[in-house]
Amino acid sequence: MENSVGHLSHAERVLDYIKSQKNPVAAYEILKGLRADGITAPTTVYRALEKLHKDGRIHRIESLKAWTTCCDPNHEEAAVFEICKDCGNVTEHINKRLVKTLAALSEHSGFSPKHSVMEIHGSCKDCEPQLEKR
Repeated sequence: MENSVGHLSHAERVLDYIKSQKNPVAAYEILKGLRADGITAPTTVYRALEKLHKDGRIHRIESLKAWTTCCDPNHEEAAVFEICKDCGNVTEHINKRLVKTLAALSEHSGFSPKHSVMEIHGSCKDCEPQLEKR
């Protein structure tokens, strides 16, 4: 989204920066990366992150305290993240059946969830040592 003078908004610049990174990035990494572009205040980055998160364009990886782009901004289900402990790669998955199963679990126990974050830590296929063939 461009403003009236034809420049990208702060949120768009933050989104472009996140997209350009291989792995999720923390807010202060974003600030450091965009300082040369004139974004010098942490509050500017945090406001942009809040807007992008509210719009469903990015996700916060809670355990890493970092941000990554959303694979499909139109999904309504909670995402499941696979996080490689070796290379730092994060893969987002949307699984309607899993979300329904978790909702049924909460309904059965009488729990009323307000926010779900599902993260799986391990090794991706590129980092996992190959098992010897027998």
